[in-house]
Amino acid sequence: MGQDQQPADLDALHEAVRRAERRVTPGIDDIAAFHAAQVADLSHRDVTGPLLPGSGASGAVSFRGRIVATWGDVDRPEMCFSLTKTVLSVIAGVAFDRGLIPDVEKPVEDTVDLPVRIGPHVTWTHLLQQTSGWAGELWGKPAHVDAQSLRDGGSAACAEPGAEWAYNDVRVNLLALALTVLWRRRLDDVARTELFGPLGFSDTWSWHGYRDSVVTVDGIDLPVVSGGAHWGGGLWASATDLTRLGELFLGCGSRHGRRLLSTAWIDASWRPCPVNPDYGFLWWLNHRRHVFPEAPASGKCARGCSSRHLLWVDPDRDLVIASHWSDSPGTLVRDVSDAITV
Repeated sequence: MGQDQQPADLDALHEAVRRAERRVTPGIDDIAAFHAAQVADLSHRDVTGPLLPGSGASGAVSFRGRIVATWGDVDRPEMCFSLTKTVLSVIAGVAFDRGLIPDVEKPVEDTVDLPVRIGPHVTWTHLLQQTSGWAGELWGKPAHVDAQSLRDGGSAACAEPGAEWAYNDVRVNLLALALTVLWRRRLDDVARTELFGPLGFSDTWSWHGYRDSVVTVDGIDLPVVSGGAHWGGGLWASATDLTRLGELFLGCGSRHGRRLLSTAWIDASWRPCPVNPDYGFLWWLNHRRHVFPEAPASGKCARGCSSRHLLWVDPDRDLVIASHWSDSPGTLVRDVSDAITV
């Protein structure tokens, strides 16, 4: 590595990741019990998607496009939980760039014919910003039972589209359904050919839905992936692979000389939501330092399971951090960022 590639303090960087490896989330070897403890909803607590036991804390730090530090089994896939939501946003971005979504401000029902009714005023932006207010039911799970909506300051009750932000897996699964119908293909296949393959992902990742999440398109039954893991499923990917996704955003949508995502979509993804300025298109934004007060304001992140799964992207530092099952993720981001030259 050339001198211009060096972080400011390699010793501090390596000590930061050693501490992250020791701060492993307890109980992840019994993932069923761990998962049950995370779900407050008792009426619809049954898991209908697969679960993957955790193997320990792992992660990777990419600086200026090169991995400079790792910890744990960095190539082992792990459940990503709600980090998956951000991947859905990227898939929507590729669809937008291809003209499949002509206008994110137009109603979803103007673009796709869905097997569930979502109303004439719910736009793609509403689904991408978690402001749809949709109160329907999907795959046997009503939107109102997602306790995350209440825990994170919103409401699971029906609201006027755009009026209220609520972190809600049922509504994100609605986006996954809409994108599946839009692409007329299963989304794991879309991810493989349009995104993960060109980015150089390994063959270890997978993307899961629920046992009954299927939609018929053109006479073919297509599995629909989930956008999180509230009831199991979601994206399973290694920290090494996730760094490649982060590097795509640092590269303004290009990787290895090939454009995969437009800068217009990246700008839209990182534009604060009017009713939650800490949120974009299924990305968390730290510009007000509300997400991680101890971390730089220039960072954006995808995160899941209370940030135990994290993809941190900091354009000011040309820095990507991918972390699985490390507790105190804010401390990790702070310590790594302090070791990097701006």
